[in-house]
Amino acid sequence: MPMKKLKEFLDRHGVKYTTIIHSPAFTAQELAASAHIPGKEPTKTVVVKIDGEPAMLVLPASNRVVLDLLKEATDAEQVEWAHEEEFRAWFPGCEVGAMPPFGNLFEMEVYVSESLTEDEEIVFNAGSHTELIRMPYREFERLVQPQVVALSYVDAMRS
Repeated sequence: MPMKKLKEFLDRHGVKYTTIIHSPAFTAQELAASAHIPGKEPTKTVVVKIDGEPAMLVLPASNRVVLDLLKEATDAEQVEWAHEEEFRAWFPGCEVGAMPPFGNLFEMEVYVSESLTEDEEIVFNAGSHTELIRMPYREFERLVQPQVVALSYVDAMRS
């Protein structure tokens, strides 16, 4: 269901994308090896709660989220990790940890790592641990309209 919903959304908006089918993978390194793509290409979607509201963070899979940077960037009182049990309700039909970074399809805010904005393409899970989507980053930005913030020390060092 998530892949179908996502593809219909992308098709409706005239986006050129590629679907990559691969054997099950759960880490960035496994994903890159299984999909035969460079290790720096895959992104990850992390779910947090900002002042109690769920939000998606999108960053290179090799980077680690620094909650204090997000808290500062959003002027939030509280930023915390969302729990996997909550994912099932928020992302029906998605495998845990494989949510596509389209918060607009799940009624949640999206924050994207500054470092991704310079990439030509974005590669992300499409709702399962066996399917990826590769598409132009600018199209992702146009459709999702994420807030660009420093999410990791890699971003913070660039600023």
